Amino acid sequence: MKESKTYSFDEAFEASLRYFDGDELAARVWVNKYAMKDSLGNIYEKSPEDMHWRIANEVARIEKKYKNPISAQDVFELMDHFRYIIPAGSPMTGIGNNCQIASLSNCFVIGLDGDADSYGAILRIDEEQVQLMKRRGGVGHDLSHVRPKGSPVNNSALTSTGLVPFMERYSNSTREVAQDGRRGALMLSVSVKHPDAEAFIDAKMEEGKVTGANVSVKITDSFMEAVVNDKPFVQQFPIDAEQPTYSKEISAKKLWEKIVHNAWKSAEPGVLFWDTIIKESLPDCYADLGFRTVSTNPCGEIPLCPYDSCRLLSINLYAYVKNPFTKDATFDFDLFRKHAVLAQRIMDDIVDLEMEKIDLIMEKIKNDPQNDEVKLAEYHLWEKIKDKSGKGRRTGVGITAEGDMIAAMGLRYGTEEATTFSVEVHKTLALAAYRSSVTMAQERGAFTIFDAQRESENPFLLRMKEADEQLYADMMKYGRRNIACLTIAPTVLLL
Repeated sequence: MKESKTYSFDEAFEASLRYFDGDELAARVWVNKYAMKDSLGNIYEKSPEDMHWRIANEVARIEKKYKNPISAQDVFELMDHFRYIIPAGSPMTGIGNNCQIASLSNCFVIGLDGDADSYGAILRIDEEQVQLMKRRGGVGHDLSHVRPKGSPVNNSALTSTGLVPFMERYSNSTREVAQDGRRGALMLSVSVKHPDAEAFIDAKMEEGKVTGANVSVKITDSFMEAVVNDKPFVQQFPIDAEQPTYSKEISAKKLWEKIVHNAWKSAEPGVLFWDTIIKESLPDCYADLGFRTVSTNPCGEIPLCPYDSCRLLSINLYAYVKNPFTKDATFDFDLFRKHAVLAQRIMDDIVDLEMEKIDLIMEKIKNDPQNDEVKLAEYHLWEKIKDKSGKGRRTGVGITAEGDMIAAMGLRYGTEEATTFSVEVHKTLALAAYRSSVTMAQERGAFTIFDAQRESENPFLLRMKEADEQLYADMMKYGRRNIACLTIAPTVLLL
């Protein structure tokens, strides 16, 4: 390993304290969570400057594979002092880090094809969940395929226990893997059409239950119409079957009131307006090719198909406010647009770096001392993830410090003026990121399954066409490098 020089905690803390201008919390968090270290606790970086050069050099190495490469110096200047571009935890920790074999992905969704309503399938998902978490990934999966409570089963139990006991199983696995520095984060979702949806919604109301998972309900348009009109709503299993084996009629309004009450009291369940998600989703234009969205990551911002993953990066919006907190405050849209293009490019480079990491993970699994029967499940899991990552090249460019930006501009959060300004910022981000992806398609090639005809009537792309007809035309002609580009993760920037 090249990084031979090590630093004591005190040395790294003091250097980081100077870097953060005396902010002890920031310095301590950085040394504990993000400085490169090995399993013996040896620290190989003394401040975020070292970390940013580590990342910049790796991104530049990938850039050299392609046309018009950007330099390590250019990447470093974007990241230095977390001013403009901030990779999320997994990329920040893992890029160029030879001390640990971990994924660069922040988010995964898993789920078995076909009939997955069996103990074997439930246990396989449990195993895949913890295998991903131990590599630093947050995981989401859906429970809508599990038969409702009281359904007949062909084993000694005679009837199914329903969703809730399996929620506890997955929750406990997450809490277990999160110990001793590993990362465990889980999202469990279920369709509002499922007969056990109410039990799912109530599961976390009992203290001490399902404490290792976030939960969200997938809401349909027909359910919301029933809520608004105070009409009955039919739940069934299987949820999409034309001839279900079980169905029941409920009051949509009462169930919605319970969702709202529980969310008020415990901050859960989350609500996923599923029909809107599917309608707007570009990856779902390829649903029949394995990209059918089934759940989200633990924080709910990235709907994914089984075995797809995403790496995250945020652009610091506050950095683009000139003369902040004065009457002369303005937003530098030109610089923001330029950096959004570069952020998308860096994110695509990180996909390449993740593919290298997956190869290392798979090589490690092959060389592990366990027998092949034990190793095969984990190895096959990463084969599936590599396949989806390679086909779609999904990226997650997002933002942070939006509230700070609005305040620095002299605007009041929530007003029409602030909202209009924020919409313009996000529109600029979307157009710049997708333009960058189209340019990369010309330079590097489009993602392998791109098909213009499949996407041409997607509502999101049609809004993009309205805003920039040339971008839409170029996308239809050249494709995109990435199946999807953007996400808004729940990030906070401390000024």
